[in-house]
Amino acid sequence: MAAGEQQGRDYLQRHRIPELLQHLGALLLYHRPERPREFLIQALGRVKAGKRAEGEYPYLMDEANLAAMFELLDVVGQGHITPAQYREALKTLGLSTEDLQLGDDVNITLDVFKEEV
Repeated sequence: MAAGEQQGRDYLQRHRIPELLQHLGALLLYHRPERPREFLIQALGRVKAGKRAEGEYPYLMDEANLAAMFELLDVVGQGHITPAQYREALKTLGLSTEDLQLGDDVNITLDVFKEEV
């Protein structure tokens, strides 16, 4: 791989551009706005405000959606899921699991799931 290409990849990763683009694409597909460019501009404005803690970050799922997803994972109603289930849920949502450091003996509760996702 050429040095310039690696620098480009490092830049994108450092600024988390692939995750941002994936999130924006998911928002578009979920909401299917009539004016997608305006929608994206507004979403990016909410991302910027959310980063400055001046507004709410544009989430694809609300708490009810997260609770429903957790219930699907917690099939027997134990009140927790395994780290493996948690990782798969994050991947399904298009979220990174790179920095996730969980032992296999840790149980993920609904509150933890909501907060982290």
